[in-house]
Amino acid sequence: MAKPPKAARPLTHAQVWIALDRLAERAGLSPSGLAKRAGLDPTTFNKSKRITGDGRERWPSTESVSKALAASNASIDTFVQLVGDSGRTTQSVPLLALSLAAAAGAFDDSGYPTGKGWDEVALPSTHDEHAYALEIEGDALRPIYREGDIIVVSPATAIRRGDRVVVKTVAGELMVKELKRRSAKTLELAALNADDAERMLDAEEVAWIARIVWVSQ
Repeated sequence: MAKPPKAARPLTHAQVWIALDRLAERAGLSPSGLAKRAGLDPTTFNKSKRITGDGRERWPSTESVSKALAASNASIDTFVQLVGDSGRTTQSVPLLALSLAAAAGAFDDSGYPTGKGWDEVALPSTHDEHAYALEIEGDALRPIYREGDIIVVSPATAIRRGDRVVVKTVAGELMVKELKRRSAKTLELAALNADDAERMLDAEEVAWIARIVWVSQ
């Protein structure tokens, strides 16, 4: 007789707050700095606010977590990873400047890193052996990404509407965009910079597309 599946462990108060601390650290901020950037009271995420005066646990609201994710350019998937990352496991991934990634030979036909010029960097594990990192240069992707930010790209991660992605065209153009809509025939991409126009590509124009799963800021 098959054993029943183990019940999922409930999310703990400590895990949620640790994840928020790591979210702030990942964005290069203190918890109060993250709260302020999110448009919240600067004390919202302070440790003194996590336990009430009578000793009860105080949980962050879903609204405050949502605003913190938006302020740090992180997805709910990233937050879940931070919740479960008790061991802070890391993964060594290939690293290349974004400008060099557009050069011929930087990727194979599947969108996996190849060729010379790649460095390595240790970042939080993506559980994708083909994951790689790109270093942002210049201000073309502000305010979402700034010069010096490192984005981690996972070719194996499923892509959904609203995800930030790296796209390589058959013609050789490499771009960082937000997926607006995808059908069997077309790919609609929104710009990360308000000065750039949206792009519409026919499916046959796309060599590959991969999701951005993490950013070091």
